Amino acid sequence: MTRPRVYVSRPLPPSAMEILHAHCDVRVWDHEDTPPPRPVLLEAVRDAEGLVCLVTERVDEELLRHAPRLRVVANVAVGYDNIDVAACTRRAIVVTNTPDVLTEATADFAWALLLAAARRVVEGDRLVRSGQWRSWGLGLLLGQDVHGRTLGIVGLGRIGAAVARRARGFGMRVLYTNPRRRPELEAELGAEYVELEALLVRSDFVSLHVPLTPQTRHLLNRERLRLMKPTAILVNTARGAVVDEEALVEALRERWIWAAALDVYEREPLPPDSPLLQLDNVVLAPHVGSATHTTRTRMAELAAENCVAVLTGRTPPTPVNPEVLRTSR
Repeated sequence: MTRPRVYVSRPLPPSAMEILHAHCDVRVWDHEDTPPPRPVLLEAVRDAEGLVCLVTERVDEELLRHAPRLRVVANVAVGYDNIDVAACTRRAIVVTNTPDVLTEATADFAWALLLAAARRVVEGDRLVRSGQWRSWGLGLLLGQDVHGRTLGIVGLGRIGAAVARRARGFGMRVLYTNPRRRPELEAELGAEYVELEALLVRSDFVSLHVPLTPQTRHLLNRERLRLMKPTAILVNTARGAVVDEEALVEALRERWIWAAALDVYEREPLPPDSPLLQLDNVVLAPHVGSATHTTRTRMAELAAENCVAVLTGRTPPTPVNPEVLRTSR
């Protein structure tokens, strides 16, 4: 019996590869730190029935035209803005993602960024390493208080709620905005629902947890950044394009806001000429919100399980477009 062919766009942990190898003929782009060049990817999917990919791979009409046998795209991420889901659905291709398994790790990292920006941890590290730290000083690297302040959550989904739960340990007031109200979480967290503009005006910290869609692209634009407090800190572990990066640079330079802490960017990796690199009041991380050994392994395993399930005629654990499954049976 012929086994389905799967292309994997980056090496996965051994446990995930074992899941794929048990059921499929697998080819892998064997370069851990760089994605396959576009021509290589387009050639590789010509006879593939399954594609296991990262957010660095653009799955669009062009790729789908090169992949006439494709039945499943398993994204190793919770977000799937790199995939044209509508185009896949038209072709009866199942798209899957990896929700839940990265919630707590990403929430932890959002807090790591928040605290690093508030207490100027990165600046302090640079000061010590450079040998320029001469003495304890009353005004040395003064930051912002976290305990008892107001945290605004933009998008109270799994990760946003996990971030809000951590705020209780800091005695913070929690505001949130979301496409729909979450009364059960309001009761659990003591969170208050407000419109986005009110959240920006009132919050000392704003943490972004929305998917990237046409509606959320540049959700934080110049006008909305202007609403924030001059002492406020913006944290983004969602997607870079949720924020107008050009406007954010202006906000940081002109001190409309006090600081930002970013794990994601409009262009990744961050270009070497990005003005963000010249600013001291921004903490920059290389899209590592879910980067723990346990979490990244489980993400890869779930993507492999999704891929194998579709190719063996079973329902995948986490489909993005389940309507394809209903119409194909």
